[in-house]
Amino acid sequence: MRLVVPKRVSAYLADPRILLGLYLLAAAVVALHKMALGGFEMGGRIYPPYQNYIAFRNAFFHLLARQDLYAAFPMGQQADLFKYTPTWALFMAPIAALPYTAGALAWNMLNAGALFAAVLWVPTVSRRARVWILWFVFLSLVTSMQNAQSNGLMAGLMLGAFAARERQRPAVAALLVMVAAFGKPFGLFAVLACLSQPGLRRFLAWVVVWGIALLLLPLVVVSPGYLTFLYRSWFDLLQHDHATKAGLSVMSWLTAWFGLTPPKDLVIAVGGLLLLLPLARPSRLDDAITRTGLIASVLVFVVIFNHMAESPTYVIAVLGVALWYFSRQPTRLDTALVATTFALTCLASTDLIPLSVRTRVVAPFMLKAVPCIAVWVKLQYDLLLRQP
Repeated sequence: MRLVVPKRVSAYLADPRILLGLYLLAAAVVALHKMALGGFEMGGRIYPPYQNYIAFRNAFFHLLARQDLYAAFPMGQQADLFKYTPTWALFMAPIAALPYTAGALAWNMLNAGALFAAVLWVPTVSRRARVWILWFVFLSLVTSMQNAQSNGLMAGLMLGAFAARERQRPAVAALLVMVAAFGKPFGLFAVLACLSQPGLRRFLAWVVVWGIALLLLPLVVVSPGYLTFLYRSWFDLLQHDHATKAGLSVMSWLTAWFGLTPPKDLVIAVGGLLLLLPLARPSRLDDAITRTGLIASVLVFVVIFNHMAESPTYVIAVLGVALWYFSRQPTRLDTALVATTFALTCLASTDLIPLSVRTRVVAPFMLKAVPCIAVWVKLQYDLLLRQP
């Protein structure tokens, strides 16, 4: 029996204004719910709710106070470490200036709005496809916002850079890439999806210009010596995390399923080589579908090969999966893979699944990561061998 959706309902579901309202409403509800839960106790101290947001907010004040942004703050200020550049600490000024709850609302809405705007701005997919993409990633975005993380913003910046490059706006594309990279270094991978358009030298020149400008931007409020100290401290933190963590990644999947523990750098290098292979056939990148597939591949890659990947990070990978699937004519295998992604990556880590299943099955077997790994393999095959 075929499910018939009334035309009026269908029109509402396809209306970007309705979707934008839903995105912003979800951002507000999630933030207010976290605030309503109140603080929590850890190590004998009471911490404010929404700890990831607290780390972002406090970073600005720590920057002004000339403190080490990357040190632990055990005196009840925050439980999480700040792991972004000093430039991002400065970027938090407008939100840090707001009252605590208003700032949390603004932070979530920024993440939701950035992802939403980026999807609507992509010129290489149809309007209908953009709507489907937004619906597909919605639940994963909510998961990220429940943790006050920056993943919606990162996804929006990386995809926005691709959209700007496709629209022949190299300066904007370069700015978005570098803002993303100064948040999380993997944001720089968005450059790869911007190399096939005309005006490459101009684009790369803008990347350098914006990179230098953002590197030095904190000098408007701090001294050169202190800024140098902060970058060294940040680099030391990243090195420590790289050495000690594997995240929800290919590396953890190899261990969980096969008992393999290959060198982390080797696994990332192999993945990076596979990511770069489509660029060796530039003639294929004349096709808009293939170029969209390339940014989709980048979005999935930076998560599944990321030693810091957590459950909320997967909104970035899910966006890549959705871009790949809805931008082309899918095969039955493609549909099976995207359905599995929705079931395991989007749904399996939510409260819709019993806690016992999540802790005994989903987490130990890395089931949140597996569908995205499988999609990425198929995606790379499409980029290299499938006819657009």
